[in-house]
Amino acid sequence: MSYRSEFYAFGRSDVPLKSVVRTYGASDFEQLIDMQRECFPPPFPPELWWNREQLASHVERFPEGALCVEADGMLVGSMTGLLVRWDPQDRPHTWAEITDEGYIRNHDPSGDTLYIVDISVRPSHRKYGYGKALMHAMYHLVVEKRLKRLLGGGRMSGYHEVADAMTAEQYADEVVSGLRKDPVITFLLRCGRTPVAVAENYLEDDESRNYALLMEWRNPFCRS
Repeated sequence: MSYRSEFYAFGRSDVPLKSVVRTYGASDFEQLIDMQRECFPPPFPPELWWNREQLASHVERFPEGALCVEADGMLVGSMTGLLVRWDPQDRPHTWAEITDEGYIRNHDPSGDTLYIVDISVRPSHRKYGYGKALMHAMYHLVVEKRLKRLLGGGRMSGYHEVADAMTAEQYADEVVSGLRKDPVITFLLRCGRTPVAVAENYLEDDESRNYALLMEWRNPFCRS
């Protein structure tokens, strides 16, 4: 089932920009790969950018979880997810383990959790609310499929600035309490995500010192 939601976005001015969140397909792959290069420049590992094989797997295995934002005929954002069965008591996982290195061949149609593989928005379009629009589209999917939650690890991309002075847990606590801002975690909090636990060695990323904050959004219509 494909997804399409048209809306008007506002950046720094009051001029509306007609936009659409929709399912992505094979014709979008080149733009999606180019967007990854722009969104995650070095020192982010280039080998973690999407490749065509990964994108094809997303579209084949779980097209409902393969979303992009288009504005003025250009892709300006994307978000990918898969279904997994997750228990809060499960052992800690890495990004590579839970997403099958980004190929999502472990997608479980009977899973109870929508796990977010990645989200990205071009730097030139980060004041339009596209990241939040993508996140809310995924919340709709959680409700539609009657899942328990949306879950994912957020890079603590500002942690490297204070890593010598505090633990990752202390950093996360300060961001959640509002004492400090983190480009990724603060954004996720504004989207309605809540913290679950700090994950060590989650993803190879110098900025976060390989830490991430596991964050969820619980389905308000699911009481179990």
